[in-house]
Amino acid sequence: MKKYTAEGALLLATTIWGATFVIIKTALTDISPMLFVSFRFSFAALVLLPFIINILKKLDKKTLYGGLLVGLFYFLGFTTQTAGLNYTSATKSGFITGTFVVFTPIFQLIIGKRKPAMGNIIGVILVLVGLIFLSSKGDTFLNVFKEIGENFNKGDFLTLLCAVFFALYIVYLDIESKKLDLMSLVFLQIAVTGLGGFLFGFVFSIIGLEGIKFTYSNNLLFAILYTAILATIITTILQTRYQKETTPTKAGIIFSFEPIFSALVAFLALNEKISDFRLIGCAFIFIGLLVTELIRNKENGFVSLNK
Repeated sequence: MKKYTAEGALLLATTIWGATFVIIKTALTDISPMLFVSFRFSFAALVLLPFIINILKKLDKKTLYGGLLVGLFYFLGFTTQTAGLNYTSATKSGFITGTFVVFTPIFQLIIGKRKPAMGNIIGVILVLVGLIFLSSKGDTFLNVFKEIGENFNKGDFLTLLCAVFFALYIVYLDIESKKLDLMSLVFLQIAVTGLGGFLFGFVFSIIGLEGIKFTYSNNLLFAILYTAILATIITTILQTRYQKETTPTKAGIIFSFEPIFSALVAFLALNEKISDFRLIGCAFIFIGLLVTELIRNKENGFVSLNK
């Protein structure tokens, strides 16, 4: 029962994340991306603060540095994802974000000096093929390649950058969380993201990259509350508490359901249609994510280069 409880908790966290793509996309009609990021994470940090104030009083330089490093990639990931949703659909954003599972082994090789297994390589190829199909509105195979240049827009590119930053975040969080206090790291990365949203939003407005937009609405309030409390605080607690009680392979498979939930919510809430070719793309990406997690060697998917 303990095993099933853990897997159910991780599936709940994944479901919560899946709904954020639609919720944020609708909220961006009332608020600029950077301002939304700052509100979401600043509010989450304020909610957490009373519970960890005593821990923060004992914060040392090593923990502060680790938290800032992890927080930087956390901030860049959420910022590019939110900005990308201005230009792409919630369905595509969900699937492209999910490719962080494929990018992670690449950075493990570069940063951790561990060679990815064959399953990881096959997964990369399958996901790239899936992205080609997913980004096309064509009805024939040839149109997929003809229209990929036209339909892979800047929103998709920003979301792909988001996947890269989240992969870096996972790698560095793995390194830092083994050395530092977990709750301090959780708070620091959330606080850094909230502060970064305000600072970058101010800078972007000055240089003309992004105007400051804010119109209060019940929809916006719901989006901030949902993403701050459920999709930031609660999911972090669930993942931290229960992931250690299942295998990394099973956890990865559970997390790979996030873009599936995103597409389902987008279909139900926004009536976003998915063409046959995009369905094929979704299938390729989903299979790629599964292959990346399932085909692993005895060293859990990596061959160490360190002797």
